[in-house]
Amino acid sequence: MREQELIVYRDFEDDKLLNDMAWLMSHYDDEYYNVEDLRHLLYECLHLLIEQAGSYGFHGNLWHCYLTNLLVNNENSYSCGCEIKGEIEGTINMAALHDIRIFKELFDYDFAPLMERLDVPDFALALEYDSSARESKVYNTRICKRICELAVWLGESQDPEEMKKVLTNFYKEYGVGKFGLHKSFRIEHDENGVHIVPILNIAHVRFDDLVGYETAKRKLKNNTESFVMGLKSNNCLLFGDAGTGKSSCIKAIANEYYDRGLRIIEVYKHQFQDLNEVIAQIKKRNYRFIIYMDDLSFEDFEIEYKYLKAVIEGGLEKKPENVLIYATSNRRHLIRETTADKEEIRQDLHTGDTVQEKLSLAYRFGVTIYFGSPDKKQFDAIVKALAAKNKILLPEEELLLEANKWELAHGGLSGRTATQFIDYLLGGHGVN
Repeated sequence: MREQELIVYRDFEDDKLLNDMAWLMSHYDDEYYNVEDLRHLLYECLHLLIEQAGSYGFHGNLWHCYLTNLLVNNENSYSCGCEIKGEIEGTINMAALHDIRIFKELFDYDFAPLMERLDVPDFALALEYDSSARESKVYNTRICKRICELAVWLGESQDPEEMKKVLTNFYKEYGVGKFGLHKSFRIEHDENGVHIVPILNIAHVRFDDLVGYETAKRKLKNNTESFVMGLKSNNCLLFGDAGTGKSSCIKAIANEYYDRGLRIIEVYKHQFQDLNEVIAQIKKRNYRFIIYMDDLSFEDFEIEYKYLKAVIEGGLEKKPENVLIYATSNRRHLIRETTADKEEIRQDLHTGDTVQEKLSLAYRFGVTIYFGSPDKKQFDAIVKALAAKNKILLPEEELLLEANKWELAHGGLSGRTATQFIDYLLGGHGVN
């Protein structure tokens, strides 16, 4: 096999299985090697294919699924150029087609002689595998299904040109690598530097699931829509009372704009010094990125906000057009303010400068959206809507009476309290 001749599709994160399988394909009938050793290697490859099926949720031809997974995760000049935008022009197409010809040989390989020569009929298990109902630990269900479908389409391609076209269409629709296959990410920093790591399970929240706050949701969606379309848009601050749906709105954005190339990267306060490195890793990709900071606020002694100020606006390097900052906070001005900040007599001789320093971070968010606690009527509407959605069959009078008791004992009127009450009922307490 010619895996060593690959030009564009090289440097796979996990290519041991590829190398071992390609070696077996080339040497299984070579009298120089001990047949028992070859059998053991093939069984090891079978083990890896089935283990991957368990982790990724793959089914069908596991060898094809493995090769497909390599292709959709390999970030190279061709795949990254095609993500979201589709087929690109230039000589790179010829280099990519050269590699696809090699993958076509791998897809079309007939395992029957190898299985017979090494007396390993069990390898047939990997060629028509029925997966368990367990969810993938690596991909969400939709992506897992799409990769398995892509594996079938690539396997059925008549020639390398058709195979390349099918793969390129996948890059256009979903993208490539971790940014193509996942909606949201977090930051990890170890001895090897800063890494953007996928968040595997994100709540499937949609804007229609969030009852009320129509003006706030519309303002947030309008700004995000402009950003996704490549129009002028602003950094956005969602502020207001606790439990009013600010964080849920960010989850809704991640779910509703994913298929249009929007990705969310969650960053915590202690990671602000890594922001420049994060932006360096994403600024040349074809996706739109929202750097998301949940429950953002600072005390007087905390200086991390200075990193954030420089990144948002004020540093010499212009913030990339494919990056915005979204934050949620219970504080409108983010940094703790005291009455001493406005006293005329204090240790600081320039009181106005102190106030402006504290306000300057909030002013860097061009769009600010307020989320206030609902009144009793709005709270009841949220409870009724959530009960209807979850098919809770309590009479309305009883439902609202129990909801009122619940909110009095569990934090007052808020969307979060209403959701917790519904979860309580769904747990079997008082549901008919």
